[in-house]
Amino acid sequence: MPPPAEVVADNLETVRARIVACGRDPEGVTIVAVTKGFTRDAICHAVAAGIYDIGENYVDELLAKARAAGEPASPAGALRWHYLGAIQRRRVKQLAPVVGCWQTVSRFVEAEAIFRLAPGTTVMVEVEATGLAGRNGCAPHETGALVEAARSLGLDVRGLMTVGPPGPPELSREVFRTTAALAGDLGLAELSMGMSDDLEIALEEGTTMVRVGRALFGERDLPPRWGC
Repeated sequence: MPPPAEVVADNLETVRARIVACGRDPEGVTIVAVTKGFTRDAICHAVAAGIYDIGENYVDELLAKARAAGEPASPAGALRWHYLGAIQRRRVKQLAPVVGCWQTVSRFVEAEAIFRLAPGTTVMVEVEATGLAGRNGCAPHETGALVEAARSLGLDVRGLMTVGPPGPPELSREVFRTTAALAGDLGLAELSMGMSDDLEIALEEGTTMVRVGRALFGERDLPPRWGC
């Protein structure tokens, strides 16, 4: 269960204070509330605090929460659902009517599948710059070609996304710096970098979007597969 709404609101102010401490304007940084592993209440509390960008990693969880949440009233209008998990082409049809931003496009076949069902939708290309085996994402040297290919389909390629390596937050700096440089070279305005532990490093390296779960809702009482 997430904490009470007032605690989430206080936690959001703490996240914004961390943004300010890095010399950044909170109005220029999108906060995506990652609600995986929490109940629908987490979404309601996020909306009450003023967050309308909601991130989920698992297809079934996103779909169930989207059905349960409906369209909570907000000045921004409808919620914007961000899909943060690995893209399975067979599940794109289910997600296409709901997802507003696909953050993890890492192959052309994924872009094609999204385009067929949601032409013109917003996507981000996920960059894998840690060198660790088995991680989702496009290699840095292949990122430009994938961005151009996705653009040629007519998708709205808004930016790049990346995940830092496990360990101390400072280890993420080179990954974030590499990704930011790629975005600059490709003329992409958005960078989705940084989570609860390493958002300061991401902010220092120019991110425009942070994905935070524990910083807003606390620890998850989940099996290890749910991650952090």
